[in-house]
Amino acid sequence: MQETLSKKFWLLMIALFTAMVLAACAGGEDNDSDSTDSANSGNDEDEEVSGDEGAEITAWAWDPNFNIAALNLALEHYENEDFQMEIIENAQDDIVQKLNTGLSSGTMQGMPNIVLIEDQRAQSFLQSYPDAFYAIGDYFETGDFAEYKIPPTSFDGKQYGLPFDNGATGFFYRTDYLEEAGYSKEDLVDITWEKFVEIAKDVKEKTGHPMLALDPNDLGILRVMMQTTGTWYTTEDGTINLVDNEPLKVALQHYKELMNNDLVKLVSDWSQYLAAFNSGDVASVPAGNWIAASIEAEESQKGLWAAAPTPRLDMDGAKNASNQGGSSWYVLNIDGKEAAAEFLGSTFGSNADFYQELLTEVGAIGTYKPASEGDAYQYENEFFGGQQVIQDISQWMEEIPQVDYGMNTYGIEDILSAELQQYLNGKSLEDVLADAQAQAENQFK
Repeated sequence: MQETLSKKFWLLMIALFTAMVLAACAGGEDNDSDSTDSANSGNDEDEEVSGDEGAEITAWAWDPNFNIAALNLALEHYENEDFQMEIIENAQDDIVQKLNTGLSSGTMQGMPNIVLIEDQRAQSFLQSYPDAFYAIGDYFETGDFAEYKIPPTSFDGKQYGLPFDNGATGFFYRTDYLEEAGYSKEDLVDITWEKFVEIAKDVKEKTGHPMLALDPNDLGILRVMMQTTGTWYTTEDGTINLVDNEPLKVALQHYKELMNNDLVKLVSDWSQYLAAFNSGDVASVPAGNWIAASIEAEESQKGLWAAAPTPRLDMDGAKNASNQGGSSWYVLNIDGKEAAAEFLGSTFGSNADFYQELLTEVGAIGTYKPASEGDAYQYENEFFGGQQVIQDISQWMEEIPQVDYGMNTYGIEDILSAELQQYLNGKSLEDVLADAQAQAENQFK
């Protein structure tokens, strides 16, 4: 493959975070839903799998260059001439609002057949409206997908979501800056976050560059650190766990050390975040693999970047693998559900050839493990010094610890974000977590 292939799929991946567009359509007029009756039926994975011949269905998704492009490509690979689907573009926040408003009303009127939901939001819908979703575990093999995608997409023993894009993280770094600070590529493999902070101090002292850029209102890096241990803000039964959460404590300590030692370039929005590494200001970007497209957008830095596994917390059982981002496809429990599930299962659920084209044409790295054996995943990326970055990401993906994100990830982070600023200003960690725990328990009773 040629260099243009790399640019093609990496640049398209930028759209994952930057091309969110407000939808002009409310959607769902042609769902043919039967309201309460269909919402309370067909929700058992043991029932016979059958299709709706000629059914016209609707799908909601955001980002025309990524998620919607993936749906259109899947339609090209689906061998069913009778199948018709209308794809309706909505911003992600609009989808969340419309689903909550519609499902809480007790009617399925206006709902789509297929909807894309971010993994960290999925449980809030599945646990609140279990009868509104159609279990689709019979339409694909869950074992063919990255294990970390299964807990957030399933509920009460049933599989409701079909895993889509890959949020596996990597430690992307400037090889020239790290070499100037005395570190080789081998020195950066399978390190801890404690070692990362130590390296950051050396890099700042010897090169003058902060190690990374952070938006203080975005706690994504804390999630990345915690998931290396398989830990979240809540326990598996949904109990809020901040006070006795040792991985969270350690992550916050590393965060504070990075901040207090001037090892971070503070940014306030996405454009500033991109500029921090495109301009050469920072030495690394520990983030979801989708960031590689933005890194590669600065052609003058070709050959100056590499990717290593994500640092882990220095705790028993921790892995040098984590996740940041990612979504999955869901089917609403209305007329056309079988046709919708069969479409997803035949494309996103089982077609390895489709995933090769999905990577090269759309820039989407899926979580379907058999696809990683294809040629597109073996590409040697010259921007990253000839490294097979896609193949590496696919391998790291399989090591990501499973986490049940629970129902209130973002609500808890809103509370933590305010408390974190007080922690940086001198409030004790114990008091920070105790106060955050009390507020969260009161808000999410």
